[in-house]
Amino acid sequence: MGNPLLDRRTPQELAAGRQVIEIIDKIDSFKQLAAVIDADLESLDAENRPKSWRDAPVEVRLEFGFADAQSRQPGVTGEVSADIAAVCQRCLGPTTVSISQSLDLLFGETSTVDEAGGIEVWELEEPRLRPMDLVEEVLIMALPFAAKCENDCGADETSDVVEQPKGQTTRPFADLKSQLKSNKE
Repeated sequence: MGNPLLDRRTPQELAAGRQVIEIIDKIDSFKQLAAVIDADLESLDAENRPKSWRDAPVEVRLEFGFADAQSRQPGVTGEVSADIAAVCQRCLGPTTVSISQSLDLLFGETSTVDEAGGIEVWELEEPRLRPMDLVEEVLIMALPFAAKCENDCGADETSDVVEQPKGQTTRPFADLKSQLKSNKE
């Protein structure tokens, strides 16, 4: 049996069949996501790079259906989760970021936003949808801008802050003003 995430069908077909996809796949199956992670991990020394990060599981549960009684508005609900290898932006060492994203989407055009009742509308570039692309894009969008270790990684956020002695004020332009004055004379 093939991977149902790779099937390319219209959202209406998926919704009409009440398609349910429950699968655990490897990060390596999601090529764009793997490329983003790989680019992040390249900043690590070879010995510090996680060895089997591509084999980490991605858990997917998608349920397709219609959001309206007239079966005109296809949508999907579900959950996507994965543990992603990343570089901690505090200690610059390897870490793992847990991502868990709930989905409640309608397929259509931006004009259907008013009719969606607060549910996010997912616009399609072509009439057919490959669920793998949807899952991959949701995971990429859920990646943190700056990953941090969950536990104390030894990098104190305030360690770079230099305390000024009381009464001493730094005035960077005061020195410049005196230099300009001396140059004119």
